[in-house]
Amino acid sequence: MPLSCGIVGLPNVGKSTIFNALTRSAQALAANYPFATIEPNIGEVAVPDPRLQVLQRLAGAARIVPATVRFVDIAGLVRGASAGEGLGNAFLSHIRETNAIAMVVRCFQDDEVTHVEGAIDPRRDSEIIAIELALADLATMRKRLPKIEREIRANPKMREYLAAAQRVTAALEEARPARRFAPDSLEAQVAADSFLLTSKPILYVANVDENQIGSSSDEVRTVEEIAREEGGRAIVLSGKIEAELAGLSEAEAAEFRRELGIERSGLDDLAAETYELLGLMTFLTAGEKEARAWPIRKGTQAPQAAGTIHSDIERGFIRAEVISYEDYVQYQTMEALRAAGRLRSEGREYLMQEGDVVNFRFNV
Repeated sequence: MPLSCGIVGLPNVGKSTIFNALTRSAQALAANYPFATIEPNIGEVAVPDPRLQVLQRLAGAARIVPATVRFVDIAGLVRGASAGEGLGNAFLSHIRETNAIAMVVRCFQDDEVTHVEGAIDPRRDSEIIAIELALADLATMRKRLPKIEREIRANPKMREYLAAAQRVTAALEEARPARRFAPDSLEAQVAADSFLLTSKPILYVANVDENQIGSSSDEVRTVEEIAREEGGRAIVLSGKIEAELAGLSEAEAAEFRRELGIERSGLDDLAAETYELLGLMTFLTAGEKEARAWPIRKGTQAPQAAGTIHSDIERGFIRAEVISYEDYVQYQTMEALRAAGRLRSEGREYLMQEGDVVNFRFNV
């Protein structure tokens, strides 16, 4: 299954507006009342990659195919979601099925859009979501602990695992997310085995209004501070403006952004940051048919990367002919690359690197 990122937050913070702008669609109902979204909406979003235009020109490719990331628009969570409030159990299960979380935090003022908590407060709002996720995980761990204890009777080596599970439980009781444990720790393994919501990497999205663009408001600074405390990242965008831009042509959108002083689309930032959040990297292929970006997990070996193109290529893998993107741009032709010794032949153990331009050799 493709890796996916769930868009979460309180009701009426702009999740569905952002999702619709991302996917250039109206498939998610954006309405001024809680639970406008019940079933999650799913969309594939292109990851901006200017290298593809360069490769298209150099290879004479007929088209460009960017990498994509999958977003899932999940209904708003409210206080008590972990106990079933506001259909919380169903919505939490939707989050559990994703690989990462983009938490939308409302920073904009709009009297026509009600706030379920009565007023704008980014720290309180993000803490409500964090606490509900932690409480749901705590319920999961309290069910798991007795099962692990029973397993110890048959396998005493599980004692260390139980101790790690108890430490995870203690952290959750203090509303500390499981993602704070070191990635290579036994606690992180327990969290992964338990499918904990708070073990998922998180990106904070400060949703602002037009007047806050280009400035650092108190609300935005608060969101950025929360992200730093989590060891994570935050981005700033205006869902309302991005929705307006999504309905324009590229030229019109570029002119509108210039008028607003926006250098880059906030949606591009969201897609790119989510790609990184999911632990993905890109290798490239280029030929007359297409210049294409292929998403793979960091640490992927050459045969498995070949398998993302077609399973037959992985099964019949012989070698990977690899050029770095920078070398391709410098030398521009295969003849020049070969003459300069920049075309490498890599075997089965080769770990793919970001920006590798690859041609896989394989037996049919």
